[in-house]
Amino acid sequence: MGVLLETSVSVFGQRIALAELFGQAFALAVVFLARRRTLWTWPVQLASVVLLFTVYVSAHLGGLAVRQVVVGVIAVYGWWAWARHRDPVFGVAVRRARPAELVATAAVFVAGTAGFALLLDALDASWAPWPDAAIFVGTVLAFAMQAWGLVEFWLVWLVVDAIGIPLQLHGGLWFSAVVYTVFAALVVHGWISWYRSARRQVPATV
Repeated sequence: MGVLLETSVSVFGQRIALAELFGQAFALAVVFLARRRTLWTWPVQLASVVLLFTVYVSAHLGGLAVRQVVVGVIAVYGWWAWARHRDPVFGVAVRRARPAELVATAAVFVAGTAGFALLLDALDASWAPWPDAAIFVGTVLAFAMQAWGLVEFWLVWLVVDAIGIPLQLHGGLWFSAVVYTVFAALVVHGWISWYRSARRQVPATV
């Protein structure tokens, strides 16, 4: 893994570590796979997690690094959950979140961000603890909701992208910032696809 961090390529005149390049490429592929609701979403996500963990540790972004560990755990769960809830016609069954679930999501996001930001600050684990914490909590929520087949996970990703783009730029990870920008456009398309699918199929619970 150290070789991928130490070896870089030039992209538009900027040096990009292979670990960041491949990690973000896999992360980008996950968006396409999730939109199609294929089980390949999760093993590709695991590959991205391993690569980006090393990138964020080297960039001293503790929240983003820990996020990869949590996402890895959720990816294993998501793989299992999607395998159990496949629809023979539409693929993985998805549904709209209930009002109570949306309220709970918002509450966890606010409380989780505050708590984790204070922890990162106390441990001096990040130079930008509040946005770092918000991205961490938002990502965990988005992947959990994705594993449960909730359409609104795409909207949580939009919030993560809005916070993540400037943070990545300030951290010198401009390639990752570009990928986040592409994510935002793909997320909108993914939300439309899942929303239409949810209207065509019977809701399923995980």
